Amino acid sequence: MAELYLIRHGQASFGADNYDCLSDKGHSQSAAVGNWLRSTGWTPDRLVTGTLERQRDTLTSMGYRGDTEVYAGFDEYDFHDLLQARFQGNVPDTVRGDRKTHFRTLRETVLEWQAGGLPDASETYQDFTERTAAAMQQATRDGAKRVLVVSSGGVIGQLVARALEAPARMMMELNLQIKNTAVTKFVFSGTRHFVHQFNATPHFDTDQDLLTYS
Repeated sequence: MAELYLIRHGQASFGADNYDCLSDKGHSQSAAVGNWLRSTGWTPDRLVTGTLERQRDTLTSMGYRGDTEVYAGFDEYDFHDLLQARFQGNVPDTVRGDRKTHFRTLRETVLEWQAGGLPDASETYQDFTERTAAAMQQATRDGAKRVLVVSSGGVIGQLVARALEAPARMMMELNLQIKNTAVTKFVFSGTRHFVHQFNATPHFDTDQDLLTYS
């Protein structure tokens, strides 16, 4: 069977004006996972990212600069948009600036979205599931045996939950566990995808200071 390595982007810039920009640690994490991957002898024959800056810059800092396919289906759900829909444009300052409050609110908001709430959001949860599944099918189409994809935590959680036929809320439980630049491995044959590894960070074995979740 063919293999797909799905990498979460490096640490973004929480609290900064441009969250989508990798932090210095995010670049170091990305270099570490790239070096580890090459040390295993695993060479991708297809490179894929979403459209987000933090995803594309992660791939570059990993040291891969060949032709890259870009699919918006691998973009993260727009949490800022979901917050605007939930709070009707009046998002509390603590949600924006306090990590603990931010991630508690993230979980609550996404679960509400999954249940069919937040009608003012620009994307429904069903749309999110369909576009991520379509992106996965495009990345694993005929012609590649080793596919490297850089995406985001919500997308990875969704694709793993889908492959395991888990309840929808499992996407969020997985999302909150995924470490920056963690490796999730799928094997695939045709349109069938199987999870073989989840949220692995062997590239941090000798430098635990690089481990982050956001």
